[in-house]
Amino acid sequence: MRLYVYLFEGREWAVKSSYVKLQVGKQKSKTRLLKNRENPVWNEEFVFRAHNLEDELVVSVYECDDQEQHGFFHVSAGELVGRVSIPVWSVATEENQSLPPTWFSVERPKNVKSIDKDCGKLLISMSLHGRYQDTSSENNNILHREGKFSSTHEAPPSKKTQDGKHLMKAFTSRLQKLISNKEETPPNETSSELSSPSDLDDCIMEQPPNDSSFQELIELSRNENREMPEDLQGGILLDQTYVVSSKDLNMVLFGPNSEFQRNLAELQGTTDFQEEPWKCKSGDESCLRRVVTYTKAASKLVKATKATEEQTYIKADGDEFAVLVNVNTPDVPYGSTFKIELLYKIIPGLVSSSEEESARLVVSWAINFTQSTMMKTMIESGARQGLKESFDQFSSLLSQKFKVAKTLVTSDKNRILATTETMHQPDSELAIQYFWNFTVVSTVFMLFYVLFHIFLCEPRLQGLEFDGLDLPDSFGELITCGVLIIQLERVYNMVSHFVEARLRRGSDHGVKAHGDGWVLTVALIEGANLASTSPTDLPDPYVVFTCNGKTRTSSVKLQTQDPQWNDILEFDALEEPPSVLDVEVFDFEGPFDQASSLGHAEINFLKHTAAELADMWVPLEGKLAQSSQSRLHLRIFLDNNNGVETIRDYLANLEKEVGKKLSLRSPHRSSTFQKIFGLPPEEFLISDFSCSLKRKMPLQGRLFLSARIVGFYANLFGHKTRFFFLWEDIDDIQVLSPSLATVGSPTLVIILHKGRGLDSKHGAKILDEQGRLHFYFHSFVSFNVASRTIMALWRTRTLDPDQKARIAEEQLHDDEKPFLVEDTGSYLVVEDVKMIKVYTGELPTTPKSLMAMFDGGELEHKVMSKSGCLNYVTTTWENVTSDIQERRVSYKFSRRISMFGGEVTCTQQRSPLPNDGGWVVNEIMTLHNVPLSDHFRVQFRYHIEKSSFTHNSCKCDIYIGMMWLRNTKFEPRITRNTVSKFAQRLEEILQLVEREVNVGQTVGYNLQQCCGAEIVI
Repeated sequence: MRLYVYLFEGREWAVKSSYVKLQVGKQKSKTRLLKNRENPVWNEEFVFRAHNLEDELVVSVYECDDQEQHGFFHVSAGELVGRVSIPVWSVATEENQSLPPTWFSVERPKNVKSIDKDCGKLLISMSLHGRYQDTSSENNNILHREGKFSSTHEAPPSKKTQDGKHLMKAFTSRLQKLISNKEETPPNETSSELSSPSDLDDCIMEQPPNDSSFQELIELSRNENREMPEDLQGGILLDQTYVVSSKDLNMVLFGPNSEFQRNLAELQGTTDFQEEPWKCKSGDESCLRRVVTYTKAASKLVKATKATEEQTYIKADGDEFAVLVNVNTPDVPYGSTFKIELLYKIIPGLVSSSEEESARLVVSWAINFTQSTMMKTMIESGARQGLKESFDQFSSLLSQKFKVAKTLVTSDKNRILATTETMHQPDSELAIQYFWNFTVVSTVFMLFYVLFHIFLCEPRLQGLEFDGLDLPDSFGELITCGVLIIQLERVYNMVSHFVEARLRRGSDHGVKAHGDGWVLTVALIEGANLASTSPTDLPDPYVVFTCNGKTRTSSVKLQTQDPQWNDILEFDALEEPPSVLDVEVFDFEGPFDQASSLGHAEINFLKHTAAELADMWVPLEGKLAQSSQSRLHLRIFLDNNNGVETIRDYLANLEKEVGKKLSLRSPHRSSTFQKIFGLPPEEFLISDFSCSLKRKMPLQGRLFLSARIVGFYANLFGHKTRFFFLWEDIDDIQVLSPSLATVGSPTLVIILHKGRGLDSKHGAKILDEQGRLHFYFHSFVSFNVASRTIMALWRTRTLDPDQKARIAEEQLHDDEKPFLVEDTGSYLVVEDVKMIKVYTGELPTTPKSLMAMFDGGELEHKVMSKSGCLNYVTTTWENVTSDIQERRVSYKFSRRISMFGGEVTCTQQRSPLPNDGGWVVNEIMTLHNVPLSDHFRVQFRYHIEKSSFTHNSCKCDIYIGMMWLRNTKFEPRITRNTVSKFAQRLEEILQLVEREVNVGQTVGYNLQQCCGAEIVI
């Protein structure tokens, strides 16, 4: 049979440095050495094999001399202080065969002469079937026994026989129950440390530790001095808040025989799940540890493998828990070269308005390589992917058991802000705190003292004094007057400074936001360790918040390094969600003096959850702030008070810049986008494009565009590349011409500001001399659409409010002319417009003669006038590049052509074909004052080249395409009508050109003949 011994602590110790040896028969064990402790606490468990009830447990206490602890082997065993002997039969006679925690007196050896026979007490518990589990009221009190089981005392034979009969009767009844009920001990309830059981063990079933004993161990290992460890460097696998107390969540995740762990193992296909009981670990500080083994289910690439987890409590103080898990899988490929570490952190969450407790669970991971290997990158990638999938199932199952507190922060926003508002300090209290000092009190006292003295004294004239002039009569009076004047000046400066600070504070606190959209609320609670620009005076700090070009200013707190603000600042509703909040602390010097900066910080909304923003301490940057470790306590709330309508309005305004219909993406696609980059739930996807990232080697992936970020994601054979940066980080966007390296595709180069986007450095191609990162993207399916969308989003995010207001005013003034002639040039040669060939034929004229139709001469004006174009005006051709020329045309349709008589503006570009073989003319036409004309543009392409069959003739191909800016149900009808009408019109124009060219050639030939006849005559 097995004897479990639990040694808790010692009291009234005669020595300061000691350890304890325990022995049952020939089996020996000892505790760790505790130094300089009069009341040592061990909390250690020992297991011995007891062959019969005659065995005794001998507990010996040894004193260790620090001077003798030298060398590598510590040969000295120390001096025996005392011992106590406890027979095993005494444990068997107890109820449930468990001796409750009992104080035993330690007796000195007989060879030591001392008046006091006892040298201390030991708190010991013993059991024959596992941890002591009796919770009856009579056993809840710790027993006190004075050396009852001494080695010199023998148990009476009659009692021993009676106890033996009682024990055999208990064994017989237990064996009969085992046979009748066919009970079997679960395999997980057998400790892995114990080997073959004895005959007596077959009759005594082991009982696993229950919840009460687990909680007792947690309490025994409690240490509030331990700090919560930092997250592991591999990243966060799970960060979620649940509506449950932290103690209950800890019990569900790590309690003995947890039902949640069984369900998780069944969900993941894990078999052979076995867990050892929690045990106290010997070391400098006591902590709990257990080992869990299981067999992981087979995957597509790896067969079923056995895994071992060593779980250790790093922190357990009742409300906060931290468990470090070391996972070892030696049977997987290269499994002997690495180990996985998981860190579970359970901390209390915010208490909701309904007084429900919540607990936040954060799980981070890391991989430690014990040997160098060339497969390190592949192992890390595979481990990351496997852990992600595993904890997705973990999170899903846990959310079924406990409610996820997603809306806990936003629902309690009003309560938190109301509490902050009530804590705001009134001006009267601030004035008392500011003026209650020695300078003001002494000055007031001196002033009243002098006034009272003047009142009591009778006026008299002496020396050079005359009526109305009283001069000092001694040096003492002169010094007193000077001190009084200096004091009055200082008090005056303090009063004026206080009044200026009160006037400076101000209007931003408590002012409610206006409008619909994204409302940002910042509650400035307090500051800590703020720096001072003067070594003698304390600072007068105030804080300026800047977001999307708008600022809010807090009140000024006077003469303090730890100010208490409790200010609530709200920003008016914003059209687009903000990306960052700039925070800067200033030292107030006066309304006309330049304030000195005490530190600054930047809060990125995309890198913090709503729960973190709701209560966060922000460290300040800057030389002064970092040297003083300055911090600000903030509570930030970002709400969309208009729901989906805000996003739709934002997209509608963006369509004017992009020139393309933008629709809200599906919730599933937006959710996938958020998971890829770890973004908050309010981030919505606008568009995405397939492209290649140009680095040393091109990497094919997708470029994602949202309201606040530009992100790239690629997955090449399981190796994932992802990064993102803010629109505000972009300094410039450039377009490079196609090259052989980009397979004939233009390249979009995004250049960031200096020092920005450093988290995305692995995706940049170069870092220029100015410290700016350059990102190269190419091989877009539709380069023009992608570049227009990116440029429009960038302009929208980077324009300040004044520029946006000025553009809005210009658009308002230009309502009568929806599109200017200059605006059409940006839509030339749109590659993704479907072009339809409407004309092809051989014309009996040279390409040069036909191109006269586009030179702005007499032929062009005559033909266009005959075709129904009124007020036909052209500009001269201007060089855009060495091969491309551009001009603009405007005219008005006659009623014969269009019943609306609409105006037309066109932009034309022409470029020669190689070897002077002809010309290509591209034209974009914009219609005005025509129904739905702002929904589309008409694109033409004229391909004119020399004929390969006939001399002095040319081949002409004409294409027409419709470029739609907005969706409409009339799109098919307008497309069909426009293409057919313009096809007929172009054919008529070419016939007029052919006729006019032939007439001109005939007239020229006749004139040539006449001139020749006159010469002959």
